Amino acid sequence: MTDDDETPHSRNEIALNAPPALTHPRRARSRSVAGLVMIWLILHLGCLFSPGLLDDVDSVYIEVAREMMLRHDYVTPYIDGVRFFDKPPLMYWMAAGSMQIFGAYDWAARLPLSLMVLALFLTVYALGVRFFGERGGFYSALAMATSLGPYLFTRFYIPDIMNALWMTIGVHLFLMALDRVKEGRSARWPAWGFAAAMALNLLTKGLIGIVFPIGFVVFYLLVTRQVAALKKMWPGSGMLLFLAIALPWHVLAALRNPAIAMPAGLGLPARAGWLWFYIVNEHFMRFRGLRIPHDYGQVPIPLFWLMFFLWLAPWTAFLPSALLRTWHVLRRRVVADAIEYESSLALLLWAGMVLGFFTLSSRQEYYSLPALPALALMAGGVLNAADRREEPARKGVLRGATWALLPLATLVAIACAHFAMVAPKPPAGADLADLLTINPDQYNLALGHLYDLTGRAMGFFLGPLWGVAVSMLGVGLGSWWLRRSGRTHAANLVLGISMCGVLLCVHSGLDRFYPILGSKGLAEEIARVLKPGDRIMLDGELTSGSTLIFYTRQPVSLVNGHVNGPWFGSFWPDAPRIFETDDSLRAAWAGKQRIFLMTYNDVRRADLERFGPVHILAQRGGKTVLSNQ
Repeated sequence: MTDDDETPHSRNEIALNAPPALTHPRRARSRSVAGLVMIWLILHLGCLFSPGLLDDVDSVYIEVAREMMLRHDYVTPYIDGVRFFDKPPLMYWMAAGSMQIFGAYDWAARLPLSLMVLALFLTVYALGVRFFGERGGFYSALAMATSLGPYLFTRFYIPDIMNALWMTIGVHLFLMALDRVKEGRSARWPAWGFAAAMALNLLTKGLIGIVFPIGFVVFYLLVTRQVAALKKMWPGSGMLLFLAIALPWHVLAALRNPAIAMPAGLGLPARAGWLWFYIVNEHFMRFRGLRIPHDYGQVPIPLFWLMFFLWLAPWTAFLPSALLRTWHVLRRRVVADAIEYESSLALLLWAGMVLGFFTLSSRQEYYSLPALPALALMAGGVLNAADRREEPARKGVLRGATWALLPLATLVAIACAHFAMVAPKPPAGADLADLLTINPDQYNLALGHLYDLTGRAMGFFLGPLWGVAVSMLGVGLGSWWLRRSGRTHAANLVLGISMCGVLLCVHSGLDRFYPILGSKGLAEEIARVLKPGDRIMLDGELTSGSTLIFYTRQPVSLVNGHVNGPWFGSFWPDAPRIFETDDSLRAAWAGKQRIFLMTYNDVRRADLERFGPVHILAQRGGKTVLSNQ
């Protein structure tokens, strides 16, 4: 492919808004990669050390990794000493490996996910260069690096951003293999790379890891009438490589955790083991919304679609123009450039397949992340076309900036400034939890605690609110003014830099909200006074205080918590007795062993005072640590 980006030029002609034709390819690519790495260093590596782990899946998955490391058992996951079959192992292996090298610290456990984010930026850039040239690749990766969703959903340890990475790599390698088939060359290496990426995706996210890439390949080949090319993509050896990577763990997990007798009356089969729970329950029954136990929220379809586009904000403003451009290219296939047609079809199929799948299945608000690289690439493509002075793209991008980005960014800036001015400053020693509402029905959603915020609580976030207000002026007014003046490249850079400011404020806000979301401080208070023979209990299910296990390095008993995560694993004969009732808690409280109990329940103290002394060790974030000695 001939790319205008690769026209040589005098070095003295480089300027901030130089059109792509004036940029030497090697220097341009070095600058782009350096810029993306710098964004990653600021937003991801720089934010690796705070806040602490969050209660719920963040600390659950990382604690599973820590227990893998301690047990030297990398086949069967455990949490709090109980089998935990919910997820495939790759994210556990990565965190365990990092902690083995750097120590069992929260930042060490997070590091592999942060590196995967950098890899995603670079793979989006590489695919964007293929589709749109160097400048388009940079814009695509810039959109991915500075949009809202990818940043929010890498603040805690979940596998979905890795799913997006493997999907991006798989799409690129498949298209490379197809190129080689057309040119009469061997497609062995890209085809094998595709198989390896698919296997790693299976070990990251389960069966979705093969459904999406295989679905993309099938639909793409059918639409382009190139099914025959599949025979030349080394399907046999690719399948063997896929099985060599993905199969061993699945076989070992099934053999080491065979079916055992299950209690009656719980909706479980008479006999069940890893195979039933992980394959049948976690995949097929979850898809139909019938998983046992039902431990997740369900985002309504309209909200899921709305959030899908929100996660690419602020670059979503350019998607209408990008989608219109895609439609025109696909409709006029005969006159479309080959690479233009390829990119339009590939990105539309990619995004549409992910959205369509989760529209039909159970869904969380972040399940759309594997489709976001496709949207970022669409946005990067139309921004690149506007840079090249293509009139429809230039007008469409300017309309998006004028009628969407400018008013919405201004509205957000005004709202944040308003709250920052009118919210009362909290008194010294105030607890944020006292100013929040409680909406437990929303807590199965990843961002459910946002429903708890009130006007009075905004006083805890004055700095981040002012920061977002100022940064939004660059996102909206600054980038719009530059774009309107014809300085499109500068406008995109200002938009990306301003969003870095917004996202740093998001991180600062999360730091301040942390006592509600995590219990690191309380765990450290317990660890400070903990002695051999003491016992730690949590008043509720595991996810309500899972950070206690990681930071105290001790098992935690669950009072009325025989639900969700460790529920299925507790039926194994070798499972430790970690589940307590109100009666057994009261009996233990009256005994000689020192008990530490973390509770959200305001009446728990009065209840326990009937059975023994009650001392308050620490209080924070609506949680209290009580002790009987």
